[in-house]
Amino acid sequence: MDVRNFFWPIVSVALLAQAPPLTLNQTSAGHFARLALKCVGQEFPYKPDHVLGNPDDLKLPRVFHPAFYGCFDWHSSVHGHWMLARLLREFPEMSEASQIRAVLDKHLSPDLLRIELNYLDSRENRAFERPYGWAWLLKLSAELETSDYPGANKWAEAVRPLAKEICRRFMDFLPRLTYPNRTGVHSNTAYSMSLALDYARATKDTEFEALLLIRAKAYYYNDKSAPLNYEPGGEDFISPALEEVALMAKVLDEDTFQKWLKGFLPNLNRLPIVPATVSDRSDPRIAHLDGLNMSRARNLYTLMSHLSAKDSKRSNLLGLADAHANASLPHVSSGNYEGEHWLATFAVHMLEARTRR
Repeated sequence: MDVRNFFWPIVSVALLAQAPPLTLNQTSAGHFARLALKCVGQEFPYKPDHVLGNPDDLKLPRVFHPAFYGCFDWHSSVHGHWMLARLLREFPEMSEASQIRAVLDKHLSPDLLRIELNYLDSRENRAFERPYGWAWLLKLSAELETSDYPGANKWAEAVRPLAKEICRRFMDFLPRLTYPNRTGVHSNTAYSMSLALDYARATKDTEFEALLLIRAKAYYYNDKSAPLNYEPGGEDFISPALEEVALMAKVLDEDTFQKWLKGFLPNLNRLPIVPATVSDRSDPRIAHLDGLNMSRARNLYTLMSHLSAKDSKRSNLLGLADAHANASLPHVSSGNYEGEHWLATFAVHMLEARTRR
């Protein structure tokens, strides 16, 4: 017997005693919002993803990215803005609402986003933030395009040209991507395609949706027996196998997905995973593992929604998901900027999935 299958329920019980409630409410939303409000306006430290084409390209990140210069890197700033917009829609009466509106008004302005769009014209940076940052920009756009929050339409309009250009680039790139990237970090293809598919469906872009479905099936439909026992890598923040499951649940009809799932995760009732141990939350890459725990939990909650209410595997998956959630949710605010600049987004995404399970 794999010892990981034996110990994870014990780990779960121990963690439940010290973890915050696994609920997204106005109190927890305010906590996550405050983290993002601090980070999206913090210019340093910053890790640019920038290729210098000539000496004039050596400039501060805020010059190139006046909208998304905070949160250590571009993609974290983008999904920090997604989280703020999402929380504002869900909890419009939260005490942080006025601060969120002010930030979105300032950063999601046509002038600043035009500069962000112009940056992509650089030949040296045509692959800038591909695919992870691209996908999160589309997720932000989808949130704004579908939000009923008063005033969200002006933010959506400002973001739309950048989103359309990134959509165009995805449509150019995916047919040329012969093999998917099966990593546990930013280059993972399944995770980014999943976010992109949310955008395509939210904006009713049927051409983009059709391409995503075709490429997802080409990449993943014939996969069997996911090697979960080889996960995680030491710096992963997503699970290659479980992100593939989450994508294919969106791509395939329910009957086809169930058949595919039996081949891909044949031992669904005894998944060989336990919550990852994070040995040093001040190390920016080791801290990724807190994101992995919450990403795994999100996908396990999502998987539960594809099982019947009478299926005994539901309770097992819930226990495993909660164990992962409880292992890292208390550390979203660890006092270390290495995790605090991005983990709140993963927490919100996870808790929403738990609500929908």
